[in-house]
Amino acid sequence: MSQDIRGEIRTFIGAKFPGLSFTDEQDIFALGFVNSLFAMELVMFIEKAFGTRIPNEELKLDNFRTVERMADLVQRRVAAAAH
Repeated sequence: MSQDIRGEIRTFIGAKFPGLSFTDEQDIFALGFVNSLFAMELVMFIEKAFGTRIPNEELKLDNFRTVERMADLVQRRVAAAAH
C-alpha cells in the first residue's frame, strides 16, 4: 500500500512541476520549488485522494517535507479511521 500512496503523491507533484526530479526521501521544500500555497494543495490532494481528513495537530510542515513522510501520514490517518 505504501508504494501505491507514494506513487500517487509523486504523480501529483510531478504534474505540478513537470521535469522536476526528486526522490521519496528528498525534502521538497528544501529543493525550493514548494511554497505555502502548494503545501495547502498537497493537504487537499491527500485528503481527497485517500479519503481521509488531516486534523490540525497533523498539519505540520515536517509531515509534508518528503513523499515518504506524506505516505506515512496517510497510513496513520487511514489506520486511525479504521479503528
